[in-house]
Amino acid sequence: MSKLKGKVAIVTGASKGIGAAIARSLAAEGASVVVNYASSKAGADAVVAEIGKAGGKAVAVRGDVSSATDAQAIVDAAIQHYGKLDILVNNSGVYEFAPLEAINEEHYHKQFNVNVLGLLLATQAAAKHLGEGASIINVGSLVTRIVPPGSAVYTATKGAVDAITGVLSRELGPRKIRVNALNPGMVETEGTHSAGFIGSDFHNQAAAQTPLGRIGQPNDIASIAVFLASDDSYWLSGEHLYAGGGAR
Repeated sequence: MSKLKGKVAIVTGASKGIGAAIARSLAAEGASVVVNYASSKAGADAVVAEIGKAGGKAVAVRGDVSSATDAQAIVDAAIQHYGKLDILVNNSGVYEFAPLEAINEEHYHKQFNVNVLGLLLATQAAAKHLGEGASIINVGSLVTRIVPPGSAVYTATKGAVDAITGVLSRELGPRKIRVNALNPGMVETEGTHSAGFIGSDFHNQAAAQTPLGRIGQPNDIASIAVFLASDDSYWLSGEHLYAGGGAR
C-alpha cells in the first residue's frame, strides 16, 4: 500500500541529485509532487516526465527560495495544482569551500541566502497551508559532525539548519506538524562530480572512513525522506537523522 497516497509534497531544488531522487520516491509512494527548480528547467521537466511515466503525478515550478516572492509562488503553485499541502522538503542548497583567508561577503551571502534564508522563507509560506500530520524535512549535512577544513561558511549554514529544525519543531508542534533534519554524508550527484569530489582523495578518504564502505547514492537518502514524510515517523520531531553509512 502506498505510504503517501493522497498527499501533496513540495521538494525544493529537485531538478537533480538528492532532490530529484526524493521527488521520484515520494511520487512512487503516491504523493503528488511539486518539483521546484531555480535554473534547470530541463532537469526539472525530466524528473516530472520520469514520475509521469511511472504513473505518478508531478509538476515543475521555477522559483528561487531565497526570494520571498518566489517562495510564496512555489507554495501557491502547489495549492493551485493540487488543492493542499502536506509535505515540504527543504532541499535547495549550494556549497562552496574556501579557507579562512579567502572568505568574503559574496561567499558568505550566497550560501546563507539559499541554505538558511531560503529554508525559512519556504517554510514560512508553506506553514500557512500545513495541517495536522504534516511533515517538514530540512536537508542538512553530516558536515556539521566532520567539520572539514575550508568549509567554515557551508558548515555554518548546515549548523543553522539543525538549530532551526529544533526551533520550528517547537513552534509548529502544537499544530501537530513535524519538523526533522535529514543530514546526508557525501553523496554521488551531479554536483559532487562537477566539484571534482568524485574520484578524488577526498572521495577515497570519505569512503574509507565510512563503516559501510562507500559514499552515498541519492536513493539512499530518498528512502529516508519517504520515512520522514510518512506516518511511519509520526512520533519523530526535532530530530537530526544522520545518513552517512555510519560515518562520524
